[in-house]
Amino acid sequence: MTSGPHPLLPTPAPDAASLTPGPSDALLIIDVQNDFLPGGALAVPEGDAILPVIQELVRLPFGLIVTSQDWHPAQHISFKSSAHPKGWPPHCVAETQGAALAPNLALPTSTVAVFKGTRADQDSYSAFGGADTQGTPLATLLQRHGITRVFVCGLALDYCVKASALDACTAGFQTVVLTDACRGIAPDLTPTLTALHNAGVALGSSAPLTRGL
Repeated sequence: MTSGPHPLLPTPAPDAASLTPGPSDALLIIDVQNDFLPGGALAVPEGDAILPVIQELVRLPFGLIVTSQDWHPAQHISFKSSAHPKGWPPHCVAETQGAALAPNLALPTSTVAVFKGTRADQDSYSAFGGADTQGTPLATLLQRHGITRVFVCGLALDYCVKASALDACTAGFQTVVLTDACRGIAPDLTPTLTALHNAGVALGSSAPLTRGL
C-alpha cells in the first residue's frame, strides 16, 4: 500500500446513515500546515491532495471542528542536531509561515485550534497532547461540547494522525479515520492502518459523508 489514496482494510463498514455527522461528532484536522505540504520543511508526499477533501468535510454539520498544529520553539527536542542526528528537520516553529495552516483551507469561524509540541523539552505527535490558547486540553474541549465520536483526517497518517486516533480511542471516543483525507510518509502504510484497525479505530472514506454536497 502506497502513500496515495488508501484502500480500506477489511473491516465492518458502518452504513452511510450511521456516519452522518451531528452535534455529538467532531472533525479533527491534524497538522495541515505549510511545512508538511509540498515545498515545506518536512513535506508529506501528496499532502496537498487532501485539501479539497477537507474543504468538503468542513461543510458538514459537525458539533465541533478542531485543528491541531505543531507549534515548536526554535530549539525543539524533535529537531535534528549533532546531539540528535536522527531527529526531524526543523519545522513548524511557532509564529512562522511554516507553522501556519494551509492558506487555501477555508475553515468556519467557530473552528477551535489546539497547539502541540510547544515546550522545547517535550514532543507530541498526538493532538491530545495539545491545548487551546487558554490551556484547555483537547479531550476536555471535546467533552465540554458533548462530543462522543471523532472523525480524524490530516497529516501525516503514520505519525500524528495515527497517534491522535489511538489517543482518541483511549480517551473513550468512537474514532473514525477518513483515509482519503490523509496522506502518510512511509511508502507502505499497511502497518499503520492495521494498527489502527486492531485498536478499534474505524477506517472510512469521506465519500459517504460528502455525497450530495
